[in-house]
Amino acid sequence: MEFRTTFEIESSENKISHRDPVMLIGSCFALNIGEKLSEGKIPVMVNPSGTVYNPVSVVVALDSIMKEKIYTIDDLYCHKGTWLSFDHYTDFSADEPGKVIDAVNHRVKEAHSFLASASFLFITFGTARIYRFRKSGKIVSNCHKVPASEFERELLTVEDIADLWSTRLDNLDRLFPGKQVVFSVSPVRHIKDGAHANQVSKSTLFLAVEKLLEHRTSPRYFPAYELLMDDLRDYRYYADDMLHPSDAAIEYIWNAFVSSYFGNDTKELWKEISAVSRGMGHRFRSDSAVQREQFVRKMLSKIDAIAARVPYLSFSREKDYFSSLIQQGSE
Repeated sequence: MEFRTTFEIESSENKISHRDPVMLIGSCFALNIGEKLSEGKIPVMVNPSGTVYNPVSVVVALDSIMKEKIYTIDDLYCHKGTWLSFDHYTDFSADEPGKVIDAVNHRVKEAHSFLASASFLFITFGTARIYRFRKSGKIVSNCHKVPASEFERELLTVEDIADLWSTRLDNLDRLFPGKQVVFSVSPVRHIKDGAHANQVSKSTLFLAVEKLLEHRTSPRYFPAYELLMDDLRDYRYYADDMLHPSDAAIEYIWNAFVSSYFGNDTKELWKEISAVSRGMGHRFRSDSAVQREQFVRKMLSKIDAIAARVPYLSFSREKDYFSSLIQQGSE
């Protein structure tokens, strides 16, 4: 007897290769998959504005990238001596507005260039609830620890999301045609809203995405939520907070992603490169100098073999790292 609810995931006709830049924007799925793609040197950019959770904030991030928006001091807010952007996460905040503006505009420019060349755009929604800053009416991507009393909380409707994103899909196709857009819903529960409210929020997202899948540009859907909530469906596959997926769950979802979006050649190349990436985190015993040198030379040999087959990928960082280990051993 099968004690799981498994289901088929349609294989994508469009496959990701090491020549296909991938941009991911949204909730935790974007970060988890982005890290795995990067591990195997798939060209990837994840959340250039920082992690965003609701469909409106994802639109704000995407709009700024598509239009190559230039931020000014009028787009910032000063809270207790810290200048911040409600469109960006806290790493952009600083004690001087110029620092924030320079960092934000530099990232927008980078992201615009990357999106122009990207073959895939993955969009992950985490919640249908938004926070609106009372003083300006702006929907924020990050509250930056500004007191909760300064915000109003609202629930988007299915029509709000579908209409907003239908327009964005049109704009994206007009400015950067030919990109494969893939939607997903984050399996991470926003339990602070309450169990029932979280389900209402997720249901709103599902219904909105279902409408968007009918768009003329033929976006796709990847079932990250269903893989954790319906297939694995066990607290063994959750992190200690019982909300986020565990490493085992992330690996399971990743394998499903690979099966759908990688061809055989890309799978094999990713595995080879990933082994090198993981090798950079290998820890050696202090009394194993010979084994250490053998391991390092094996990694360098593997890098040379891969680089000979795919000269368009750079392994300079990896080669410098392993070469430095040999130099340290000879001192």
